[in-house]
Amino acid sequence: MRAKFPLIARLLLGFIFFASGLAGLLQLVPVPPDLPERLVTFNNGLMATGYFMPFLKAPEIVCGLMLLSGFFVPLALVILAPIVLNIFLVHAFLAPSGVALSLILGALLIYLSFFSMPYSSIVKLLFKTKH
Repeated sequence: MRAKFPLIARLLLGFIFFASGLAGLLQLVPVPPDLPERLVTFNNGLMATGYFMPFLKAPEIVCGLMLLSGFFVPLALVILAPIVLNIFLVHAFLAPSGVALSLILGALLIYLSFFSMPYSSIVKLLFKTKH
């Protein structure tokens, strides 16, 4: 089971980002009516730009596919890191009910980036200094 955990974590994270990116880009899911007012205002501001949501959702879809297929996984993890951080911060400050999911996303991302054998050695190279 332990040997399969990186695969399970990668597929789970990939599916979450692929599905949510596709749903967000194509507006397949209606906005829940019980969202906090501050989050609605924030989302409306992002939508009003006309470019931000496609700019956010396209990388989510591509990185989700990268994770699902197993190609360029370390690159997908690096691209998703600031997105996951922003998901956490938005929920921490604007919609605390979603913090649990953002922590799960963060835990999966950190695990795959720094603790799973197939990918951690590559991602850790980004943090080495040249002498």
